[in-house]
Amino acid sequence: MSSKFSKILTILVALISLIGALLFVNVFLQESQSEAQVQAVVPLIEYSAILFYVAVAVTIVLSIVGLVKNPQNLKKTLLGIGVLAVLLIISYSLGDSNVVSDANDKIIEGGEQGSSINQWVGSLIWLSTILVIIGGVLFVADLVKGVSKS
Repeated sequence: MSSKFSKILTILVALISLIGALLFVNVFLQESQSEAQVQAVVPLIEYSAILFYVAVAVTIVLSIVGLVKNPQNLKKTLLGIGVLAVLLIISYSLGDSNVVSDANDKIIEGGEQGSSINQWVGSLIWLSTILVIIGGVLFVADLVKGVSKS
């Protein structure tokens, strides 16, 4: 990285941090639990959301640029996305859309029988479980491989 680019990046990060710090301090300068404090929080939240969206956009753009510059990784990336898609299909078939109720056996709003939200929540729980199992198996396999070499 060039020295000039590094200086510009450092100044940009310092400026972003300073704006965030000023917005944060502004919240504490307001009276506790007042309408002014509530109004002071809104710009801080909006600023944080903007930074989040910018970070996501930069990450996606740099990932795409990296894939275009190095097409060998594109094959690996597409293979990984394909495997995740297959695991998601398996998880979706394992998930259910049963009724979701609270502690008093009252059906939670949106948790009715057959709700797509219930189906996706169940599917993503299954996907997480499958990924944890795969990760655990790979961890143990790597551990056994390392122990057998020494």
